[in-house]
Amino acid sequence: MDAKSAVFNGASWPTFPTPGRVGYVRSMGRITLFQYSKDAVEFKAGQVIFNRGDPAAHLYVVVDGEIQIEINGNLVGSVFPGEAFGEMALIDRVPRSATAIAKVDSRVVAIDERRFLFMVAETPNFALQLMGTMADRLRAHNDRLVQ
Repeated sequence: MDAKSAVFNGASWPTFPTPGRVGYVRSMGRITLFQYSKDAVEFKAGQVIFNRGDPAAHLYVVVDGEIQIEINGNLVGSVFPGEAFGEMALIDRVPRSATAIAKVDSRVVAIDERRFLFMVAETPNFALQLMGTMADRLRAHNDRLVQ
């Protein structure tokens, strides 16, 4: 089993790798609504998607590739296909707290506030998946604090 997947009830679920915990199972699964989206934007390896401190107007869902999340040059997480990043922007409307960089050539879908609010209202599973992502990250952060 690698750090990106774990077997749970016979299905393969994406994971959120954390230091010392290989195979940390994501609680709500992948966001699959955008896997065939025609409005995905391409980023080349090493290209910055947003910087810490930037005004925030979108959240992003990874379609292909891997995005690294960094704070002051320190890697704090990686985001894989079917996962969202930058979601706090549409919830608290505060400038970006981290920098997002494409680790490899990647495609992401940008979701603005209007689309986000529509999706939360009309697609409850999207909201649950996004809350699951945020809960997983908070738990991983808490685990790091007690290690």
